[in-house]
Amino acid sequence: MQRCSWCGDDPTYVSYHDDEWGVPEHNDKALYEKLCLDGFQAGLSWIIVLKKRENFRAAFDNFNPEKVARYGKRQVNRLLKDAGIIRSQAKINGAIANARAWLEIMDNGKGSFDTFLWKHVDHKPMLNKWKTDSQIPTSTPISEAMAKDLKKHNFKFVGPTICYAFMQAIGMVNDHVITCPQYKKLLS
Repeated sequence: MQRCSWCGDDPTYVSYHDDEWGVPEHNDKALYEKLCLDGFQAGLSWIIVLKKRENFRAAFDNFNPEKVARYGKRQVNRLLKDAGIIRSQAKINGAIANARAWLEIMDNGKGSFDTFLWKHVDHKPMLNKWKTDSQIPTSTPISEAMAKDLKKHNFKFVGPTICYAFMQAIGMVNDHVITCPQYKKLLS
């Protein structure tokens, strides 16, 4: 059995692939963090974000949405000077906007962020049966619907491609190739 080829042999990628990618996530704050990190990845390689993840956590108060939602100009300026993260003002502002949108969902009787997101797959992981990485799509009608729903609630950096990568990361879809040991592990 062979891992998904995208993870290569970089220890950071291998650990992420084996321990996190595709594992169903239901913690509301962890979902917020992963959505923000996927937004920071836009236009870049995921390994860049992954290797800076601890720096992101330190810079963004462990992705505590209640704290990030209160960020103002001073915190944005601090983040723009932080060489340990991706210093994109648009992406930083997006993470702040996403914290505010997260709070709106949590405060307005829409249930949990988990419920809000997982409704797009009827609250259970979708199982794909890809033989090669090249078969895996970059977006789907479901990721398009999720992107539209998130944007309607004022989330930023949530296009269909980012949403699909997010869905893969949080286990909404099992996109491990069928020869990958993680594919079968996630079936149980």
